[in-house]
Amino acid sequence: MVYPLSLPNHWEPADGPSRLQQQGKGAFFTGNYPNLLAEAGYSQAEIEARIEQVWNTLFYGNDQTERVYYPVGDDMAYILDVANNDVRSEGMSYGMMIAVQLDKKEEFDRLWKWARTYMYHTDPDYRGFFSWQHAADGTRLDNNSAPDGETWFVMALFFAAARWGNGEGIFNYTAEANALLHEMLHKAETSKVLTGMFDPQTTHVVFVPMRGVLSSFTDPSYHAPHYYELWARWAAADQEFWARAANESRAFWRRAAHPETGLMPNYANFDGTPRPWGDYGEFFYADAWRCAMMVAMDYVWFGVDDWQVEQSNRLLRFFHQLGIDRYNSKFHVDGTPVEPQHRALGLVAMNAVAALAADDPIRWGFVRAFWEAPLTVGRYRYYDNLLYMLALLQLSGNFRIYTPAS
Repeated sequence: MVYPLSLPNHWEPADGPSRLQQQGKGAFFTGNYPNLLAEAGYSQAEIEARIEQVWNTLFYGNDQTERVYYPVGDDMAYILDVANNDVRSEGMSYGMMIAVQLDKKEEFDRLWKWARTYMYHTDPDYRGFFSWQHAADGTRLDNNSAPDGETWFVMALFFAAARWGNGEGIFNYTAEANALLHEMLHKAETSKVLTGMFDPQTTHVVFVPMRGVLSSFTDPSYHAPHYYELWARWAAADQEFWARAANESRAFWRRAAHPETGLMPNYANFDGTPRPWGDYGEFFYADAWRCAMMVAMDYVWFGVDDWQVEQSNRLLRFFHQLGIDRYNSKFHVDGTPVEPQHRALGLVAMNAVAALAADDPIRWGFVRAFWEAPLTVGRYRYYDNLLYMLALLQLSGNFRIYTPAS
């Protein structure tokens, strides 16, 4: 369905819950971040050594086969999608989140300055958004934005403010986060080309904030209710919207997940049904792998929706039936395999994160499969290894909420 362009340019309260979650089982309320790797029997020394090893590989490993982080001059750096030979807002924001979680301020600031220098739009119709794709020399390859990049940028910036305090200019992390949030929600008020990054009727994050068809559907892996919950508490404005968006995203996942397999599609209509788009949209594949992580981390941080336990069990049971060490990576949401099939470290990592919310004992097999899997070397290392690093932090209890000073 294509929504008409006559929708309001700003959000107004509508039917649906807009309250903050005040009680839950998650770390926000308890301060407890589960360390599933330790519970699985790995020593803390082994876990810390693995984190250090993966960090060094991704950020300072061999230029041709290991690293994805490349410094530029004295004060900038980018994350390279090696297979596509480009720089993406997705990877830049993941790199920043990894850096802030590991207290790596230099690398964080280098990545943020590169993004702000090259990816940030200054044209009035696009100002405040980041283009999703660039060449390594900074050349803009596409004007459009991918909202997962902005979503992770904002969250990483708030955490940076908490860990290191605010600096000047673009390093006033809190100011930058709030400015970006404002544009994400209100861009349609100042642009003839763009919408906001969140649909004003459903509150769902859109696939691309472009007037017309691209903003008429969503990507289930872009939904981040655990981030919206924090924005509802920390943002300078629109707190009620973010509280409602968190609740609406949790409800959306229930509609998007297949009731038997737990698989979600790469792209979905706002009602949760798969959205065909070439040979990608309606299938469970690379984007949708991340849904397991987003659902599980919402449960770890807030723990307000017990459906997320059922969903994580359901997903792991589907892959367990295929064989923990044998399952491939692309399916219709009903579980029918789709070519081409291949084994993917990124999916292995995301399924391991689902174990944080699952309570079926089969979850331990997915944790062990993750621990034993080698990093991807060579051309396809970007996505696989970034997801692996995020999973490693999450499974070890090192993917944490850092609350900025009020």
